[in-house]
Amino acid sequence: MIVIYGIKERLNPIKLPLSNVLQQCWNSEMGLPDDKRAHRFVPLERDDFFYPEGRSEAYTVIEINMMEGRAVNTKKRLIKKIFSEIEKQLGISPLDIEITIKEQPSHCWGFRGMTGDEAQDLQYKVKV
Repeated sequence: MIVIYGIKERLNPIKLPLSNVLQQCWNSEMGLPDDKRAHRFVPLERDDFFYPEGRSEAYTVIEINMMEGRAVNTKKRLIKKIFSEIEKQLGISPLDIEITIKEQPSHCWGFRGMTGDEAQDLQYKVKV
């Protein structure tokens, strides 16, 4: 699951194109199928979203939540691809993007009535 935060006036108009960019990166670097899109947008009022000096109002925070198991190089490639594609496709500078990957053990995930470590029918690999 990916959670995206930003100032609502800047984030709302780009929700779909940003979701498409993130999914393209996720698919190419992690091997997930397109139908596994799970993006949550959190548009915030300006006075609810403080960001570091030197950033613009386009500053966007992207939190990627996933089951642990991906190799360090795979995660680094994903992060770099997201920076590159957001800049290329949406014109947002990497300086205005913050990406955090949060990993949890598979037993800490719950979906379709079971925990992640019980799921035997995933159509994608976690250990990539």
